[in-house]
Amino acid sequence: MKRFKPKFPDQQRRREWDRRFRARGKTVSHYLLHGALIIAPFAITLMALKWLFDLVDGILRPLVGFPGLGFLIIVVMVGLVGWLSSFFVTEKIFELFDRWLERTPGVKFLYTAVRDFFDAFAGKKPRFQRTVLVNVHSEDVWMVGFVTDEDLQRFKLGAKFVAVYVPQAYNVAGQLYLVKNERVRLVEGIAPSDVMKYAVTGGTAELAVAASALEPAKA
Repeated sequence: MKRFKPKFPDQQRRREWDRRFRARGKTVSHYLLHGALIIAPFAITLMALKWLFDLVDGILRPLVGFPGLGFLIIVVMVGLVGWLSSFFVTEKIFELFDRWLERTPGVKFLYTAVRDFFDAFAGKKPRFQRTVLVNVHSEDVWMVGFVTDEDLQRFKLGAKFVAVYVPQAYNVAGQLYLVKNERVRLVEGIAPSDVMKYAVTGGTAELAVAASALEPAKA
């Protein structure tokens, strides 16, 4: 038979103090986590911009000797090259220089790889504009990707195959799949940049769907 143990006022106050302390601890932890979620994106973005600024500015800093001036000079030079390339004569000069680098041993591979990479995103014919869902491993599993090539005759696969690039979450890498058209489903109403952000963040980014894609189809 259990003996009755009376609760003294000191014990009750101690339990009440412990309960309040745990409640306040949870509140403080919630505020700290919420603040970190707000500050972290700004802090990481500012750190990345500072790293990029120091990287570009450091190219000419030994010559100019003034912080920020090297960055400004390089930005102006890049804009000047873009402006000059819009003229017919200078465009032909750049094309000749481009072909010369393509034929230079040892430089050809690196130059063409970097050039094609930037052309795919911001060139005259960007490749990451057709967003699709691609089915590779299983009928009920779909991956987000981008059609990068529709002419695979040189691989002797025929006109029914397309090249689909699938980005990886939280990684700069990705996978390239050569699949049949029937395994590809076009995604409409969502900007390719939003889809890329959605893929590399593991599906945590919000997608802005165009109003036209939400309207019911007319009979």
